[in-house]
Amino acid sequence: MSVEESPELPSDDVFSLLAALLEGGEMYGCDLAVARPRAPCRNGGANMTDVRVLDRRDWEARAEAHRRRVDGWIGPHLSRRRAGVAHPVEDFLFSYYGYRPSRLRRWHPGAGVVLEGAREFGTGYVDVDGGATLDTAALVPRRRETLTWVAGLLAATAGRPGQFGCFGMHEWAMVYRLPPERVRHATQPLRMSPEAVAAVVEERPLRCSHFDAFRFFTPQARPLNQAQLTREHQVEREQPGCLHANMDLYKWASKLSPLVPGELVADCFELARDIRAVDMRASPYDLSHHGYPPIPVETPAGRIEYAAAQRDFAERAVPLRRRLLAACEGLLAEAGALY
Repeated sequence: MSVEESPELPSDDVFSLLAALLEGGEMYGCDLAVARPRAPCRNGGANMTDVRVLDRRDWEARAEAHRRRVDGWIGPHLSRRRAGVAHPVEDFLFSYYGYRPSRLRRWHPGAGVVLEGAREFGTGYVDVDGGATLDTAALVPRRRETLTWVAGLLAATAGRPGQFGCFGMHEWAMVYRLPPERVRHATQPLRMSPEAVAAVVEERPLRCSHFDAFRFFTPQARPLNQAQLTREHQVEREQPGCLHANMDLYKWASKLSPLVPGELVADCFELARDIRAVDMRASPYDLSHHGYPPIPVETPAGRIEYAAAQRDFAERAVPLRRRLLAACEGLLAEAGALY
């Protein structure tokens, strides 16, 4: 796939409480944030009725831990980019979603947090007595449409059972009946002939539920899908077993940044990165020279292996989707615009 097109905190439920505990710092070797009253914002910006305060030692440690974590992904990507080479797995998330590496590297505490001792922390922040915080009073109204759409998609997806019978055929449908020089990842060899790829695609109905995969199907492959997908019906079709729906959690986290914690964005990126590896291993491309042995979904054993990985990713996505949804709902509730 190439660059995608897509539409441009804490609440009081149990999931938000859990997220607050996890993101408060305990898992990063520092104390949990301490809530205490703060003076009003000097320039009348952020809603200061319910905030948590991170002391300087803790938030600086979290920010540094975040940078060290993501540098392991960003550093090799930037080195390859300078050398003019691209990796079909490791570089995909940067090109497909179009978010700059610097955006992933920048840590944010999320909404409703005061960074003690911080001044002029960046765009979207306002100084308050003793620190800085996100100006949610200004940010949330501008993001309301995005927050509402993303919350609706996340809630709808979470409310459906996962489907695990597509067997990764979307990548096959993207090269179906194309000559080798026209396939999407033309620099990577196919592990079988175009005729053999076509035979695999035609063996059983395509069961893709994700529009942003379906839209890259070849014209000959689209009628073979059980449903003719559209952007307008994405919310009605998305389901939690889909690799790409779970990979897209990184997209939604990035769209919500800086209103969600940097750790949550990184967690979603890590899941998406792992999903991309399986996505390409199950494709008709041969990436063994990159260290990715194929998952032969054209065989019964390969389909079993793929479905098992799919279920694992679906389980890993559950808490991330909950945290993102809780963030959206909390912000919308504060703005009086719950979807």
